[in-house]
Amino acid sequence: MIKKVSTKPSAKTASKATGKGQSKKAASAKQAETKAEIVQDDLLNEPADKTVLDRLYDVVLSRKDTDPSVSHSARLLSRGTYKIAQKFGEEAVECLIEAVAGRKDLLVGESADVLYHLVVLWVDAGVTPEEVWAELRRREGVSGIAEKASRPKETFAKKDK
Repeated sequence: MIKKVSTKPSAKTASKATGKGQSKKAASAKQAETKAEIVQDDLLNEPADKTVLDRLYDVVLSRKDTDPSVSHSARLLSRGTYKIAQKFGEEAVECLIEAVAGRKDLLVGESADVLYHLVVLWVDAGVTPEEVWAELRRREGVSGIAEKASRPKETFAKKDK
């Protein structure tokens, strides 16, 4: 459960950030940290909805060319498709384990990990959420059996690069 937190710094927090005995640099860093906490609180207090994956995609895409030592997404992307796919697979297996074990709370967390790593895989492959949503819309109202039967038979041969 997410605890709702005020998005405004209290007088106590503000006085700590500029309290006596702190350098201007330290006070400025503390104020920046407080602002970051406020932004995080605002995000946590937003209702979860279907746009969260679009926002996640935008964040991962924005990290694509950043320093891998500062961003987990940048680190994954810098390691290449094989490693991203491996992490996605690991998270998918962990998700399955929690589903079979009937641990709903852990299944929720693992599901979020799967979706995050899937989004990283999309960014790596140049796939956009809009393309995936369009494919899902195309399949709406079509029997799963009929849709699968209509797919061309493909092999898993390696692509020539």
